[in-house]
Amino acid sequence: MNTMSFPQTRMRRLRRTDSLRALVRETTLEPGDLIYPLFLCPGEGVRREVGSMPGVFNLSVDEAVREAEEAARLGLGGLLLFGLPETKDEQGSGAWDSNGIVQQGLRALKQSAAAKSLVLIADVCLCEYTSHGHCGVVVETPSGFEVDNDPSLDLLSRTAVSLAKAGADVVAPSDMMDGRVGAIRHALDGEGCADTPILSYASKFASAFYGPFREAADSAPQFGDRRSYQMDGANLREAMREIDLDLGEGADMILMKPAMPYLDVIRAARERVGVPIGAYQVSGEYSMLQAAFQKGWLDRDRSILESLLGIRRAGADFIVTYFAKDAAKLLN
Repeated sequence: MNTMSFPQTRMRRLRRTDSLRALVRETTLEPGDLIYPLFLCPGEGVRREVGSMPGVFNLSVDEAVREAEEAARLGLGGLLLFGLPETKDEQGSGAWDSNGIVQQGLRALKQSAAAKSLVLIADVCLCEYTSHGHCGVVVETPSGFEVDNDPSLDLLSRTAVSLAKAGADVVAPSDMMDGRVGAIRHALDGEGCADTPILSYASKFASAFYGPFREAADSAPQFGDRRSYQMDGANLREAMREIDLDLGEGADMILMKPAMPYLDVIRAARERVGVPIGAYQVSGEYSMLQAAFQKGWLDRDRSILESLLGIRRAGADFIVTYFAKDAAKLLN
């Protein structure tokens, strides 16, 4: 190691030009590293902007196909699909309906030649589909209502199988029920979907940064909150245990959520495991940056790329972000 100090060592020598900086750059960001979330809703020709997320829309399936084709032209790595059903019930039955909104979207996307380069990732959760807005089966107890873990596993497994059979390349359980990865793996294998990978939201923290998403997905809890099943943001060691458990149950990849306030968790996971790691730059991260752009407080283009590069540098192999198309255009 060169231990010479100034003036023999001048760190600025390798910063003088664009080409020198590019040559010695340690972390790269490419369009193929980015996953673009889409919110599918019933109807035709629907493109309804989410009030708290400028540039993000609820899309009917035909509009989602157009978005996917643009994403493919930009070289994005894939899409993460969420659904807004026509009706909701206590069990969230729209989640595993073979003709559910995401299942319709998957079949349409698979038929689009222009979108064939994209990895189609289907979120597996019940919160968008339940009338109460929670991620599992709700039962009444002497102390009030709570989400019952074990009965929820069957519904999540049925959802994963339904999505895989509709064409999902990857299923991504985001509910944070204990044991759900193992239950989903068993169900997929038993239904002829043994080759479908599981991208587990292994450490999903109970975060204030999810607020705008709940408008986009119409998934706000009707009572209480999700702190009894999503993780406490203070706990790094617990996050590592969650990761170990999910990998032990058969997860092929893991996803960290949120990204910006939890870069240390991404780094710790990267140093701990060898599987592919993704990070989700969530709705609140996106919306606060958009607000700063609208106020003229931050340089839009530089801030988008810097925020994503920081997530990559922390150890994420790929990033789910609402900036995916914007970033790809800048990178291209």
